[in-house]
Amino acid sequence: MSLKILFRGLVLIASLVGIGYTLKISGLGSSIDKTWIDSDIRGQGFSGEMLFIVIGMLFTAVGLPRQVICFLAGYAFGLVEGTALALLATVSGCIVAFYYARIMGRGFVVNRFPNRVRGIDNFLHENPLSMTLLIRLLPLGSNLVTNLAAGVSSVGAAPFFLGSAIGYLPQSLIFTLIGSGFGVDPELRIAISIVLFIISGFLGVALFRKYRHGKSFDARVEHELGVDSNGAANS
Repeated sequence: MSLKILFRGLVLIASLVGIGYTLKISGLGSSIDKTWIDSDIRGQGFSGEMLFIVIGMLFTAVGLPRQVICFLAGYAFGLVEGTALALLATVSGCIVAFYYARIMGRGFVVNRFPNRVRGIDNFLHENPLSMTLLIRLLPLGSNLVTNLAAGVSSVGAAPFFLGSAIGYLPQSLIFTLIGSGFGVDPELRIAISIVLFIISGFLGVALFRKYRHGKSFDARVEHELGVDSNGAANS
């Protein structure tokens, strides 16, 4: 994993930490907590959880960062429940984008992303679950374009969704941990989140290099990862 990719991830973590800290010291966080999270989300039981899932689903379905939903889930629900709800919202957004492309947007997606559609189709064709998992574990790439391209490819829906759910889990846990860290030992939780992000990023790239078997799904992403067309690391 290149320093450029690592820097992007750390900037994202730092920005979310900064937002959370600003909310805390300004008092705005308490206002948001009372007027929205407590009244509409945290204070409403099952209906509040469902509202959060729907909002998160729509947010991620249109390509907005799933890490933000994870951060908010941690802030609203804590680590364990927040991770579960954020993961459910993110996978739901993946499903919406996938079926939108498959049912309604085939012509647009094929014309707009022809190379990505061919790459995804070839990459996922033989082992859709494991290959989807490899893509989701990578620390970069467009979540929305991957969902749309998979939707118009020949890949089966079930293995794509399952592979996505498993692959989403590490970053969901990391960014939910950041969001939940402003109540108890925030410095420790943020430090743990950074370490976990670095480990998951390097692990994702290492698994991609080892198990992709020479296949390519996105030349730009692979170039940034430092992986050539034969699956070896560039010097």
